[in-house]
Amino acid sequence: MFLPQLLTTMLYFQLVIMAGTVMLAYYFEYTDTFNVHVQGFFCYDNSYTKPYLGPEETSAIPPALLYAVVAGVPTLVITITETALFLIQYTSKELDTREKTIVTGDCCYLNPLVRRTFRFLGVYAFGLFTTDIFVNAGQVVTGNLAPHFLTVCKPNYTALGCQQALRYISHQEACTGNEEDILRARKTFPSKEAALSVYAALYLAMYITCTVKAKGTRLAKPVMSLGLMCLAFLTGINRVAEYRNHWSDVIAGFIIGVAIATFLVVCVVHNFKGKLLLNEDAPQDHLGNMPMINMPRVESPLEKYMASQMAELRADEVDLAPRTLKDRFLNFFGWITGTRRFKHLHSTRQ
Repeated sequence: MFLPQLLTTMLYFQLVIMAGTVMLAYYFEYTDTFNVHVQGFFCYDNSYTKPYLGPEETSAIPPALLYAVVAGVPTLVITITETALFLIQYTSKELDTREKTIVTGDCCYLNPLVRRTFRFLGVYAFGLFTTDIFVNAGQVVTGNLAPHFLTVCKPNYTALGCQQALRYISHQEACTGNEEDILRARKTFPSKEAALSVYAALYLAMYITCTVKAKGTRLAKPVMSLGLMCLAFLTGINRVAEYRNHWSDVIAGFIIGVAIATFLVVCVVHNFKGKLLLNEDAPQDHLGNMPMINMPRVESPLEKYMASQMAELRADEVDLAPRTLKDRFLNFFGWITGTRRFKHLHSTRQ
C-alpha cells in the first residue's frame, strides 16, 4: 500500500517541477519581468555595423519553422520507434498477467509502450524548456550586441560627440531606432537557435543509436545521427551568415545544447536503457509473489556418483581415527589403492 502512494507523490512532484520550468521559460520569453543588461558600444564600431536583413520571420530558418521541427520531429520519431518495437515484441510474446503486475507495482496497469514513450518525451520536453531558460538567462545577463546593432540602433553621432574621436556610449537613450529591434539586437549571447537545434539533434541521434538494434542498421544509424547534427550545424552557420549572431554566440549555444542533452541522456534516462516491453526478465523482488510450479527432480548418474563418493568420505571420517603415524600412512595408501574402499563396501553389504 505504501508503494503506490509513494509513486503517486513522486509523479505529482515531477509534474510540479515541469510546470515550474514551463512557467519560468514563459516569463523569460514573453514578458519583461527580467530586464536586459544595457551594454555600451564605441562610435563607428565595425563589429556592429553589419546590414540588417529584416526581422526574424524573414530569415531562411524562421523561428516558427525551427520550433515546429524541434518539437515535432523528435516526438514523431520516438513515438513511431517505440510503437514499432512494441509491436515486434508483442507479436512474438504474449502479454501475461505477470508483466502487468511487475510494470505497475500492484497499483494499476500501464502499457509499457505508454510508459517508455511518455518517459522519453517528458525528459526531452524538460530539456527543451531548460535549454530555453539557460539561453534566455545568458542573454538577459550579458546583453551582448548583435552584428547589426548599430544599423537598427541608428545613433545620433553628432549629438553623442563622436565627430573627432572614438567614444564609448553606455546610456540607453543613444539609440533612435525601433525599440523592439533594438531590444532583440541586445539578446544574442548565447544563440537560442543554435542551442535548441543542437539539443534536439543530439538527443534524437543518441536515442536512435541506443534504441534501434535491428540488423542492417550499422551504417543507417550513423548516417541519420550525423545528418541531424549537420542540420543543427547549418542552423548555426545561417545565424552567422545573416549577421544575426557572432561566432561566439553560436558556439556558446552549441555548448549549452550539447551539455544538457548529454546530461539528460546519460544521467536521467541512462542511455535509454529503461525496461523495454515484453521480453525482459522480471525483477527478483517480485518473484516471491508469483505462483510457483513444483516439477519432479530427476537425479543424473553423475550426481549419484558424487553422492556415493561423499558418503564414503563421511564414512571414513566416522571411523576411529588412527592413533599412530604408521596407521595414518597405511590408511592413506589403502584409500589410494582402493583396498580401504573395497573393505568399506564389503562391510556395508554385510
